[in-house]
Amino acid sequence: MTTASSTLVQLQQHRQLFPALTNKAYFNYGGQGAMPQRSIAAIQMAHEHIQQVGPFSNAINAWVGQEANQMRESIASELGTTATTIALTEDVSVGCNIALWGIDWQAGDHLLLSDCEHPGIVAAALEIRRRFGVDVSTCPLMATLNDGDPVAVIEQHLRPTTRLVVISHILWNTGQVLPLAEISALCHQYPAQSGTVRVLVDAAQSVGVLPLNLPESEADFYAFTGHKWWCGPAGVGGLYVHPAAMASLNPTFIGWRGITQASSVQTTVWQPDARRYEVATSDYTLFAGLREAIAIHQQWGSAQERYQRIQHLSRYLWQGLTDLPQITCLRTAPPEAGLVSFRVNHARQDVHKWLVQTLEKQNIMLRTILEPDCVRACVHYFTLESELDNLIQAIHTLVSQ
Repeated sequence: MTTASSTLVQLQQHRQLFPALTNKAYFNYGGQGAMPQRSIAAIQMAHEHIQQVGPFSNAINAWVGQEANQMRESIASELGTTATTIALTEDVSVGCNIALWGIDWQAGDHLLLSDCEHPGIVAAALEIRRRFGVDVSTCPLMATLNDGDPVAVIEQHLRPTTRLVVISHILWNTGQVLPLAEISALCHQYPAQSGTVRVLVDAAQSVGVLPLNLPESEADFYAFTGHKWWCGPAGVGGLYVHPAAMASLNPTFIGWRGITQASSVQTTVWQPDARRYEVATSDYTLFAGLREAIAIHQQWGSAQERYQRIQHLSRYLWQGLTDLPQITCLRTAPPEAGLVSFRVNHARQDVHKWLVQTLEKQNIMLRTILEPDCVRACVHYFTLESELDNLIQAIHTLVSQ
């Protein structure tokens, strides 16, 4: 048996763990991943355990603490960091809001975003501008997709009053991977009035894709979710806080999980690590589901091996789409990660919406992006080359009509 055929057999067996992959070609991991059956079972078992023991009991309270600790450890193992730097949240937006609102903003401060940030994060930045008189501006990173230096562009837009730079590690619309370590170094060395320009990273598209060592990246805040590329349940995410940035970031949402028993009416004593940014009651059963999903990925291969497979498949799809005369990929070179965005050259009105809706009727699932106007396909390490062949052929058939 050849190596290629062995890999195919392994992938086909691995894919059987994910019921959402049955009878469909799924390319929407950047929106929500396909949860493995073992995660669903783990969540159900956790619910049953809580009810059998007693939902509000000393035993379950102790169990909740253990579940949270194990969740932080599991996340830390994928991010190259320690559990003490991880705050458990619900999703990327919550993590970003903790960092955005935890800064002691003053009128005249400057907040810099890229022009490729998600609308939810942009809206939060604009509300900070309205409430505190902060100056919010954007730098044109979309233009660096095929030519240009994003580090140089950010440098040109920094100011002495800049306090925070908000970027995505992988841009959700174009799939560009930003050089995070270089951007962090630039910001930290910049002579700002505040002393240090902090870096907040929207990691919605990078966690579960890139091999990560967050301490080496020097990012101050790294907000992520478990329900996209990790294929876990919706409702569990996290925020990495660099130890050097923790003292300057105040808790945004405050609850019993973020304080210690030493707190009183007179004094609040925060947890000594990133737990201070956690709030209160969560759906703790979801922790078991995400841990199981992470373990399944790790059983298949290392983060580097998974990433290399994603790169191979992205290149495969990019090349197939590039060969179609009616298709223009946003990138002029093979993608660096799992997002492949493209435009359809066709006279039909709302051609991208039509293409996505028509493909979904054939059980092929992609999504549209509004800015820039395009279609986005996501490939994971367990995507099959045969699925990509079928996708390319289906697109060719439709746009040739």
